[in-house]
Amino acid sequence: MGDGNGRETGPRCIALVGPFGSGKTTLFEAILARTGAIDRQGTVAEGNTVGDASPEARAHAMSVEANVAELSFMDESYTLIDCPGSVEFLHETDAILPGIDLAIVVAEPDEKKVPALQLIMKALEDRGVPRVLFVNKLDKAEGSVRENLNYLQTASSVPLVLRQIPIRTDGAVSGFIDLALERAYIYHDHAPSEMIEIPDDERAREVEARFSMLEKIADYDDDLMEQLLEDVEPKRDTVFHDLVQELQDGVICPVFIGSAEGGNGIFRLLKALRHEAPGIDATCGRLGVEPGSNAVLQVMKTFHTPHGGKMSVARVLSGSVSDGDVIYRGDGNDDRISAIYTLMGQQTTKHPKAVRGETVALGKVDMAKTGDTLTDAKGGTANLVTLEAADPVLAIAIRPTEHKDDVKLSASLAKIVEEDPSLKVSHNQDTGETLLEGQGEMHLRVVIERLTAKYGISVERLDPEIPYKETIRGSVTQRGRHKKQSGGHGQFGDVVLDIKPLPRGEGFVFSDTITGGVVPKQYIPSVQAGVEEYLATGPLGFPVVDVAVTLTDGSYHSVDSSDQAFKMAAQIGMREGMAECKPVLLEPILEVSVVCPSDATAKVNAIVSGRRGQLLGFDARPGWPGWDEVKAMMPQAEIQDLIIELRSATQGVASYTARFDHLQELTGRLAEQVLERHGKQAA
Repeated sequence: MGDGNGRETGPRCIALVGPFGSGKTTLFEAILARTGAIDRQGTVAEGNTVGDASPEARAHAMSVEANVAELSFMDESYTLIDCPGSVEFLHETDAILPGIDLAIVVAEPDEKKVPALQLIMKALEDRGVPRVLFVNKLDKAEGSVRENLNYLQTASSVPLVLRQIPIRTDGAVSGFIDLALERAYIYHDHAPSEMIEIPDDERAREVEARFSMLEKIADYDDDLMEQLLEDVEPKRDTVFHDLVQELQDGVICPVFIGSAEGGNGIFRLLKALRHEAPGIDATCGRLGVEPGSNAVLQVMKTFHTPHGGKMSVARVLSGSVSDGDVIYRGDGNDDRISAIYTLMGQQTTKHPKAVRGETVALGKVDMAKTGDTLTDAKGGTANLVTLEAADPVLAIAIRPTEHKDDVKLSASLAKIVEEDPSLKVSHNQDTGETLLEGQGEMHLRVVIERLTAKYGISVERLDPEIPYKETIRGSVTQRGRHKKQSGGHGQFGDVVLDIKPLPRGEGFVFSDTITGGVVPKQYIPSVQAGVEEYLATGPLGFPVVDVAVTLTDGSYHSVDSSDQAFKMAAQIGMREGMAECKPVLLEPILEVSVVCPSDATAKVNAIVSGRRGQLLGFDARPGWPGWDEVKAMMPQAEIQDLIIELRSATQGVASYTARFDHLQELTGRLAEQVLERHGKQAA
């Protein structure tokens, strides 16, 4: 769809992204108010915004999930998606970015937030998503706009091209000069800016800043570069053509300024989006979608409502869908759309149909998952994007405070994980615990709050038990005899067991050297079963590993021997023999890789060393200028709250991955503390 000049005018989808606290939700609200989508601009502090409407978001005054709203600006339709900025909730944007036309990156003029900004920029660059930067809170900035831009540039791999410079009156930002239009504007809070002549005392600064803008865009236009070298003033149409083309090609990131709280700079930002942002054609080209008669939809988000059931937020990339249509997933599974809705925060409005470019919520398409590509073509189509599950960095054990909620808890967790694939729920076979793993302390706290508020389940939160093991240092040959006479048939089993340690990581080996039938063959599996049952809890109270047990001798009774008798004899032999084998505690050691800004590497090394970590070294993080990767071996017991300390030392941006590497002996006072604590729990 176009306006006759080659410019797309179909429904666009724009995401607001940026570091936590940068003002995305306030900008979201300001845009909705300026375009008339809402009557007045709410505030996060007052808890009356369209975004962040969930109880958890309101309670913590922060975005914990993406919020969607529809608006119209100058007779064109837009879907605006406000994405969380905290590193603990950034995973929410992973499925949203592929389907959007453009991202507005909201940033503060604060050098401490640059690493967090880099996380956002890198995600957009990796997905090839065009982006503009909105420098918010400029009225509270220290230093000049050029100084601010210099350090913000370190977060972007492409040039940040300043499109506006501020006008200051008595030291305060009172307006701006548009460098492309060469016009000046004075701000009026929550109202359109007033165009004025460029002040005389700002003219030299405007000329310099405009030339700098032209130089940057001329790097991709030889004709423009030649004009600049020859001091020829380029035509305004040429300048705008280059700005549009280079934005859409992703080779520059235009920079706009303003104050979302005061509603300043909003109209010019919207005008730029209208004239310069790519549309659905460019997005389909990026994703490899050929427009056609078949409907193709990309699922960006999943959520469950108390009364409407499951909702799938999806962008229509091709064709159209109507209420009642059957759609297919890539694996051929199909479902019927029960309803189609547009969204305004948590409010829904039913519509009979969705056309190309629109972003809607599909009702009760139960087979759809976040990240899926859906189509009305039978058999489905391959997914357009691949989503990688975020590695969890914090785990807790949970259990319902009331036993009757066990089944309800499992069902509720399944829904929450469907909404948030970065969560992981598992059952630890060694400890019997239900583990909930996520992206940080606040992330898991919100899940627990949601279990209570939305699903009516109260849960108890615990630190997960460490899966300690034990082994032996010594060997022994031990007889185990089980003999019992209680009238009628008795019980008799007699075994001789050789118990020996194995090298670390060898596990458990059972064998026999029985000759002459002193232990009949049919009873040998029962002997092994008895040994294994004992090894589930050794003399120290933990599962036993790296042990070899050989059945070497024994005896039986033709009437009183049985499978159960030999099983009991084996357990007796193990219980008496293992105590003589110098049992020792083993703790799990993980291979850990921490990623962090380079200026925090020394702090991270100190944190790891202080947690009994063995540093293996650090190196530059591939593809991440200004970041390092620290590798170490760390006991699992030291990792439980590691992410909290790491993030505290790195402006909230460090992360880590960990995988089991080996078991290692734990002795001395630390081992005594583990055994003492375990004994109290078992009592």
